[in-house]
Amino acid sequence: CFCSQNNTIKTSKYNAFNFLPLNLFEQFQRLANAYFLILLFLQLIPQISSLPWYTTVIPLVVVLSITGVKDAIDDMVKMEEDKWMNVQVGDIIKLENDQPVTVSTLGCGFFLVAWVGTRDSDSILLHFSAGEVSCELPNNKLHRFTGILSYKGKDYFLDHDKLLLRGCVIRNTDWCYGLVIYTGPDTKLMQNSGKYTFKQTHVDRLMNILVLWIFLFLIVMCLMLAIGHGIWENKIGYYFQIFLPWENYVSSSFVSSLFIFWSYFIVLNTMVPISLYVSVELIRLGNSYYINWDQKMFYAPKNTPAQARTTTLNEELGQVKYVFSDKTGTLTQNIMIFHKCSINGTLYGDVIDKTGEKVAKDKIDFAYNKLADPKFSFYDKTLVEAVTKGDPWVHLFFLSLSLCHTVMSEEKVEGELVYQAQSPDEGALVTAARNFGFVFRSRTSETITVVEMGETRVYQLLAILDFNNVRKRMSVIGRCTSPAGLLPFFELHAHSQVDFLLPTHKCFPPLTCLLDFASEGLRTLMVAYRELDNKFFRTWSVKHGEACLSLDNREKKLSIVYEEVEKDLMLLGATAIEDKLQDGVPETVMTLSKAKIKIWVLTGDKQETAVNIAYSCNIFEDEMDEVFTVKGKDSETVRQELRSKMKPDSLLDSDPVNIFLAKKHKALFTMPEEVPNGSYGLVINGYSLAHALEGDVELELLRVACMCKGVICCRMTPLQKAQVVELVKRYKKVVTLAIGDGANDVSMIKAAHIGVGISGQEGMQAMLNSDFAFSQFYYLQRLILVHGRWSYNRMCKFLSYFFYKNFAFTLVHFWYAFFNGFSAQTVYDNWFITCYNLIYTSLPVLGMSLFDQDVNDTWSLCFPELYEPGQLNLYFNKKEFMKCLIHGIYSSLVLFFIPMGAVYNSERSDGKEISDYQSFSLIVQTSLIWVVTTQIALKITYWTVISHFFIWGSLGIYFCLLFLLYSDGLCQMFPNVFQFPGVARNTLNQPQMWLSIVLIVVLCMLPVIGYQFLKPLFWPVSVDKVSGAGVYPAPTQEPPWLLLCA
Repeated sequence: CFCSQNNTIKTSKYNAFNFLPLNLFEQFQRLANAYFLILLFLQLIPQISSLPWYTTVIPLVVVLSITGVKDAIDDMVKMEEDKWMNVQVGDIIKLENDQPVTVSTLGCGFFLVAWVGTRDSDSILLHFSAGEVSCELPNNKLHRFTGILSYKGKDYFLDHDKLLLRGCVIRNTDWCYGLVIYTGPDTKLMQNSGKYTFKQTHVDRLMNILVLWIFLFLIVMCLMLAIGHGIWENKIGYYFQIFLPWENYVSSSFVSSLFIFWSYFIVLNTMVPISLYVSVELIRLGNSYYINWDQKMFYAPKNTPAQARTTTLNEELGQVKYVFSDKTGTLTQNIMIFHKCSINGTLYGDVIDKTGEKVAKDKIDFAYNKLADPKFSFYDKTLVEAVTKGDPWVHLFFLSLSLCHTVMSEEKVEGELVYQAQSPDEGALVTAARNFGFVFRSRTSETITVVEMGETRVYQLLAILDFNNVRKRMSVIGRCTSPAGLLPFFELHAHSQVDFLLPTHKCFPPLTCLLDFASEGLRTLMVAYRELDNKFFRTWSVKHGEACLSLDNREKKLSIVYEEVEKDLMLLGATAIEDKLQDGVPETVMTLSKAKIKIWVLTGDKQETAVNIAYSCNIFEDEMDEVFTVKGKDSETVRQELRSKMKPDSLLDSDPVNIFLAKKHKALFTMPEEVPNGSYGLVINGYSLAHALEGDVELELLRVACMCKGVICCRMTPLQKAQVVELVKRYKKVVTLAIGDGANDVSMIKAAHIGVGISGQEGMQAMLNSDFAFSQFYYLQRLILVHGRWSYNRMCKFLSYFFYKNFAFTLVHFWYAFFNGFSAQTVYDNWFITCYNLIYTSLPVLGMSLFDQDVNDTWSLCFPELYEPGQLNLYFNKKEFMKCLIHGIYSSLVLFFIPMGAVYNSERSDGKEISDYQSFSLIVQTSLIWVVTTQIALKITYWTVISHFFIWGSLGIYFCLLFLLYSDGLCQMFPNVFQFPGVARNTLNQPQMWLSIVLIVVLCMLPVIGYQFLKPLFWPVSVDKVSGAGVYPAPTQEPPWLLLCA
């Protein structure tokens, strides 16, 4: 027994009491926020404060408030999903139809299928209250459960079929009762969820590094200015104390320099951008809404829009290099169709004329069968003829299909059957048997009712031998209640398991069609049976019961018992089920390949089917030089196979991988990019993969796989899927994306940098654990090539401009220090410093970052090569940051020295001087606003009405606030706060001011215009080539209210 606990699974972080302290604690973990909090405390020290406190408090409060509101909204959504917290182990709960299971529960219909609940509630309560359940400790094995129910001196075995897993949905019953076995983190679903890791984008990591660089640069500047102040005070200020006396707390030039260091630390604080992180969050939020609003990613048949379930990974979508995809339900529809079959050596399904050629097909009319499924399609009439003629082999074949399964049947209206199948394969096979006259009608815990060619028969279920991945088959032992005799029916899920089951002394019809079926991408399954005598069955049944009641090694003991009965079989035939590709999958794969995105398929399906699907999807191509298959059964064999495939020289000591492995202290290693001498594919199964992921062999696997055009990993476990993704993340500096539709894909989705969930036939677990979700695989190309690329480009433009405008703004103080005795006097008015990032320059940068497009969505998909700069991180990196710094230094020089020269010893037309500090300050800050506004106008490639409003409107806002803040009324009411009365009115009417602004704008823009002109000529990137071909952006993506052409 294990410790009882409640069912709490808490995904939300906050409540009404801890929100404010916890959220503030998290926000101040960001370096920029913590820096400004320290800065605020420094500003409260009068000896060093050169700026009033509100220049820091107002921006800081706004930033913290916006981020706090966003975090609260996100957490409220998670809080709504945290339910069923008070359920505990041992409780009996009632579940209703279509209701999701929130705990691992023992269903009340425990004798057969946990979905069914038909017993009286009082007896169920009495049953469990009078008994005891002993079971295994919580674990992550979805397909295994071992337990014993002890009741009134009798023991009943419990296995995974009796367990309702958390995340399942109740079907086929109006209600049922269940006994809670596992709760909360002990449930198998949560045991398989894997550890959640915070997903941080490459841009986030780069920003943190750059903010640290800026901080160090700030320290260096403050140190230089403090030294300059000490020299000035020692040589000039010391002898000038009659005019500028030292403060009482200043005893020497060294002490004065110490105070000035901290004063400049405050003055130059805008080098570290306080609004950077909140602006990034707003941009990501806006670009996430574009994904949600995209009508071209809306799946009308299911009324399902695309969802951006996170707002932090948008630009990461523009840098994807590897895509890891599930197969069934992701590349395929996971809707199984009975396509062909082979019975007693005769192939049915292809309609062939007398010459042996396939002819056009006419759908068979099953109107004669009142219980037939009208949606079922089959075209070979010879199979219907064989059924109606009473062919015993055909009858026995379809009888096997109608009995050997775990499908549930609902018949709310007479004659209208609805099947609920755990596996789509089972549903397709039972539906096929139904249409050919062997109708599975209902089942109980002990019987199955089948309508055989119009005659109803009830079969007693004596034993169900469950399917597992080792045996790869399922068996049912049953007996018809009318005639005597025991009849077992077997479905074998892999034809490779047949050889040792069939008797060697009998000849069976050849099943070469199995290879043909697999080569066509069809899922093959074999059917066989054996008659048992009563004596043998009674002996076998005792052994079976003993094995079932064993808590130790139950699976092994059952396997031995199963082998005793699953031999000497009579082979009936084989089925071929088609799982069609989703629409647009081959085209999507081809488009992503042109974008140099590599696609690996990680599937639990068998090798033949997976390889054929790879060819159908264009992951593999007939023109490939070779497709390698790794079949090794131990680590050394796998290593040699991998080394011999594509890289024979990997045995040399000069090989980079061998050099890394030879090191005693292994530092971080990045697998180098290697170009193969051809086009290759790689296929590896789960057994070989287990050895390939051991020790140093994983590097050999990664090297060969990365050199292949496509990789297929088949027969994989969910854990192996995650391990493959982690392998690429660990040794390749690339962005990975995993996409899947089932619970077995959750670990892979969580492991990748970006997780995408397909809302398909396999439930909601993949979608709920994903970062982005939609209904069809072909939407992936739009998510990556359109939304991802736009988001990356916009974010890079934003960061380049944001750092530039802050450098240009702040470094003016540095040059001014050489003219004011390094006294930490600011160039700008205090209110301009407060409003610069918060109001004057915020709207233009948001307008560019939310609406800009270099090319439209159509051309983004037509030219996938445009995606490559994001993979190489060309648009914003450390080199681009240094360009922004150099550009900012140049602009600050122009912004300071042109106004200085313009107002130095100058006069107005009426003879009055204008070379005062306030007029100079106004000219510099007005020129700065014009420069940064013109700069962003040159960066924008796609103009909308909103873009015009944000950019030119920000200039209007500046001048309106200028006249308001410098008005006589405010200065008279608050003389200590508003200290520039009448300056705007007196300065803006001077021609020197406007000539200075024009000259400054021209000088600052000339290098930008020249670079933009020369760059496409000498250093072109892919988008320059497309634009040069006459491709111009056109509005197609944003919602209608954003698409008004300017």
